[in-house]
Amino acid sequence: LVVEATRIGSDTQLARMARLVEDAQNGKAAAQRLADRISAVFVPIVIALALGTLGFWLGTGAGPTAAFTAAVAVLIIACPCALGLATPTALMVGTGRGAQLGILIKGPEVLETTRRVDTIVLDKTGTVTTGKMTLLAVHTADGTDENDVLRLAGAVEHSSEHPIAQAVAAGAVDRLGGGSPLPTPEDFANIPGLGVQGV
Repeated sequence: LVVEATRIGSDTQLARMARLVEDAQNGKAAAQRLADRISAVFVPIVIALALGTLGFWLGTGAGPTAAFTAAVAVLIIACPCALGLATPTALMVGTGRGAQLGILIKGPEVLETTRRVDTIVLDKTGTVTTGKMTLLAVHTADGTDENDVLRLAGAVEHSSEHPIAQAVAAGAVDRLGGGSPLPTPEDFANIPGLGVQGV
């Protein structure tokens, strides 16, 4: 067995996928940029209000404990921490959970634009399905016994590893029932690109 590694380290597909998730988590969405702009103005105002409250209480003759309690209460109630922390946390959790489920999110802007999505087009089997094929119907030429065709096709396909072949074999077993086992081909060959043959 000869194995050639064409990509190693940061060039591998897995590393690129991890980098994509990291970039999505490090990026800033429009909502987060808005929260940062509001916090940049709001935080100094809140600090000034807290200092003003401290000065007012000290000026009215209240004790330092009461003055500091009032100032800290202003900071706690008016601080925009929830605004500044909730948005990036939600984006990080969303991109991380998506990565766990196999959904790679390119950036935080993508999460914001999903609320306007009304149509999703998928082009790969297994994206929203199980990826396991099932035999639904059998069509034969006129005068041909459907059970005979199904029994022979299931016997040949049973030895193949291809997903469609396994679906045909499983469908043959299900339709013919346990009382009619599939025959075993004596001479089986799996030809790449051409399918299977058996005698």
